[in-house]
Amino acid sequence: MKLPEDVLIPREELTAYLLVSRAKNDKSGFLAQAGFTQQNPDMLEAAIIRFIRDNDAVQNRKDEYGTYYRVTGTLQGPNGDLNVITVWIYGAKESKYRFITLKPDKE
Repeated sequence: MKLPEDVLIPREELTAYLLVSRAKNDKSGFLAQAGFTQQNPDMLEAAIIRFIRDNDAVQNRKDEYGTYYRVTGTLQGPNGDLNVITVWIYGAKESKYRFITLKPDKE
């Protein structure tokens, strides 16, 4: 199944987490390989939207907060491509798909 393009991607997830260098679980260095930086969070958001349009979502699990989905594939950046997994939730109360995180696909 495909996720709709009107998903919710919290801005702070991009600007205060994914694109910020961290001592533990750093994803900014990984994303920088494809050209995503703190200076271009809009490009990352647009790339994630293209990514979910091009790749299928698979239900992962369900709990009291909602149903979780994984989308695996190639994220296209301005300077290269990355194999990634994105995690989404369809909230039990929100009735909307919301971005949780992105991580490298190490397979």
